[in-house]
Amino acid sequence: MLTDFGRYLRKLRIDYGELIRDMAEKLNVTASYLSAVETGKRNIPNTWVQEISTKYHLDEASRQALSAAAARSAKTIKLELENMPGNKRETAILFAREFGSMDDTTLSQIRDLLTKETPAVGADSISTRPLRSHTKGE
Repeated sequence: MLTDFGRYLRKLRIDYGELIRDMAEKLNVTASYLSAVETGKRNIPNTWVQEISTKYHLDEASRQALSAAAARSAKTIKLELENMPGNKRETAILFAREFGSMDDTTLSQIRDLLTKETPAVGADSISTRPLRSHTKGE
């Protein structure tokens, strides 16, 4: 079964009149590897959104759609923590540790917080409403 990313690539190939072999050659991989990425059996290489956008001359809206499809299709997320400052590192580890047990309300609050644009007028206008506290067993 194709992932969102795989469906996007298939449509792109159709639009360009290409076979999977043709796209695989452009990406310097085998057709079986490309197929495995499209079906979610292999992770999407980090460079592919940019590489595909460049090789297929995608406009900004198409590049964003490809990027969104890749994000929806990702099986894992890797964070490089080696050079990250202590507070960011601790927050990332805590989030990863607690993510699986967070309830939908908490996840929605975090998503809302992360997708809001930061106001340009200053920190005093940013909502300081605390996220609902989460404890295991809720």
